[in-house]
Amino acid sequence: MPAAGGARELLRRLHDVMAARQSTQSKLDQVTVLIAGALESEVASIYLLRDGMLELSATRGLKQQAVHVTRLAFGQGLVGTIAETRSPLNLAEASTHPRFAYRPETGEERFHSFAGVPIIRREQCVGVLAVQHVQPRDYDDVEIEALQTVAMVLAELIAAAGLVDTEASSARPPRETSPARLPGLKLVDGMGRGVAVFHEPRIVITNTVADDADVERARLKSAFARMREEIDQMVSRADFAGPGDHDDILETYKMFAFDEGWARRIHDGIDGGLTAEAAIEAVAQAQRIKLGSASDPYLRERMHDLEDLSNRLIRIVSGQSGTAAKLGLTQDSVLIARNLGPAELLEYDRRYLKGIALEDGSLTAHVTILARAMGVPLLGRVKDLRMAVAEGDPVLLDATAGALFVRPAQAVLVSFEERTALRLAKQAEFEKLKDLPAESLDGVRIKLMMNAGLRSDLPALDMTNADGIGLFRTEFQFLVSATLPRKGRQVALYRDVLQAAGDRTVIFRTVDIGGDKAVPYMDERGEREENPAMGWRALRLALARSGLLAAQARALLEAAAGRTLHLMFPMVAEPWEYAEARAIVEDRRARLAAAGIPHAADVRYGAMLEVPALAMVLDELLPKLDFLSVGTNDLTQFLLAADRGNPRLADRYDWLSRSVLKFLKLVVDQAAAADVPVSICGEMGGRPLEALALMAIGVERLSITPAAVGPVKAMVRTAQLKPLRAAMADWLATPGVDVRRELSAMAAAQGIRLD
Repeated sequence: MPAAGGARELLRRLHDVMAARQSTQSKLDQVTVLIAGALESEVASIYLLRDGMLELSATRGLKQQAVHVTRLAFGQGLVGTIAETRSPLNLAEASTHPRFAYRPETGEERFHSFAGVPIIRREQCVGVLAVQHVQPRDYDDVEIEALQTVAMVLAELIAAAGLVDTEASSARPPRETSPARLPGLKLVDGMGRGVAVFHEPRIVITNTVADDADVERARLKSAFARMREEIDQMVSRADFAGPGDHDDILETYKMFAFDEGWARRIHDGIDGGLTAEAAIEAVAQAQRIKLGSASDPYLRERMHDLEDLSNRLIRIVSGQSGTAAKLGLTQDSVLIARNLGPAELLEYDRRYLKGIALEDGSLTAHVTILARAMGVPLLGRVKDLRMAVAEGDPVLLDATAGALFVRPAQAVLVSFEERTALRLAKQAEFEKLKDLPAESLDGVRIKLMMNAGLRSDLPALDMTNADGIGLFRTEFQFLVSATLPRKGRQVALYRDVLQAAGDRTVIFRTVDIGGDKAVPYMDERGEREENPAMGWRALRLALARSGLLAAQARALLEAAAGRTLHLMFPMVAEPWEYAEARAIVEDRRARLAAAGIPHAADVRYGAMLEVPALAMVLDELLPKLDFLSVGTNDLTQFLLAADRGNPRLADRYDWLSRSVLKFLKLVVDQAAAADVPVSICGEMGGRPLEALALMAIGVERLSITPAAVGPVKAMVRTAQLKPLRAAMADWLATPGVDVRRELSAMAAAQGIRLD
């Protein structure tokens, strides 16, 4: 990219060309000359949207006879791919791309490298800007950012000059008025009804080239001061009862808001000739390129935080601060957004916020964690959400069913109301069972514990009267923090969990990060893993970075001062891994004792069986264990070689297959013979029919989601397990038996409650 003075001069000359009184073609031709010269490129080409096609409208370097002749559809060739995905391409050898389409009329066969960026206006792609070189080469980040900056300026200039079919570019199917069902991913369970309210209006940047850099810097400084003041006030107003998971989230968010590196990059954009708004957007675009395709959830969450902050800053600097939160909700509403930052969620009036639907979103996103703490149903990954919903549309959000009903028909509305009433009735029924034991009709007592990972999960202990926490996932605190969580914060969290549990058992799982749950402060520089679930994660990573495990062990030991600490290690594949991990904890324990620091009175050790190989050497490990937990989510996909996230394999990922049940029975029987308690802590145990199958093979301890405790307890209290265990033994011994069908039939005959 040219230096600041050169960049400013390029933007000024672009502006002058587009404002001049000359023909459209002359303007475009001059623009390609300017871009080729500024970027030292042998080819610079502009494709503009005409009649729904991307037409080569000007070029410096390709054959002129191809201008207005070469046309590509969205998705066709490299240019069409950029337009379709609205993402840049950077190729050292263009012909290796699967969508490369050679157009002989352009004379491009001698050019090898290719880089292109979309020209975006009002969220629609109106063209593509591309450069090419004869020599194969990768374009560096600064060059791609330069292209993006030029494309952003071009978008406004060519639209103002009438050089694109603005009607075609924004052509969308007529907005639907008929009822629609939009599927999505359940992020926070629940149901909500209200009118659709869009989180924020789109801020369109119409002035990209600055007249006076000093004025823009002053505007930016003022906007930063106001934004930071707003965030300080918002954090101080966060109306949660005492410390919570939001502490780390908001601290990280605030850290980004005060990041001087971010501010400096925006100032660099102003030095290059951009207005404050355009400079903020240019930096945001560069971040989208770097983080948008990241598989690492932490990096994706950083992108959401930075985008949230960028949008907030643009609204302030442009004097358009009117989000729906600022305007205020006045009736029951379901919030509609592409994504939502954690701080912005806190601005909404919780009396009227009945649900949230997002085009993006994930289970570990900051907004998800906060929504769960606030008790707001949340549906994510709703495709084309903002296209299908209009402001003010009546909507029904059913996160439980993974759907958003827009402009619902009367029958759907009646069904929704009935299911809402039924949900409340069931909750009332389960509430009545809360203080009763999970005991079968023939006297088998089942221990029902719950899974947790956040402070906001803890009230569910008393609400469900679970027997304890059978799995506390400690990694969430590591995932939401920008740095390794300080010991004091870890101790405070673990102590809060133990205090909430009282006399009930809490089993802490040591941190399970790595794979698809990478964190930047671990500085793992390996290549992207093809199979992260089976990769460098969990105990493997913790043993390699033993300082991490030792620090967490100390925090856990101190938090459990005077109590028994139950600790288990994830993804144990070999007995020696368990032995090494235990030795690290015991070393920390000895050091605390030597220093006279209060710590756990006793430690009970367990292992998670998720790797099938461990079952083959379980006889060696069981004598060293105080308890064993089986993680059925990963175990099942490893056993069946069926990715549980792949919808095409949904019918293959079957917990009630005879192979899975026979494997689990082998483990349960070995543990029983060694007198080692065994529990199931995967999703399988939270489904009444699957839980019944587990009890039929001898499992008497389950750790499940809080929402599943009531239904599973209701099932247990209507079952006779002894005849089921005899039947299950026959089914597993008989080839070809459909266990799901047989078990369902026997449950129906017994009158076992499975709803």
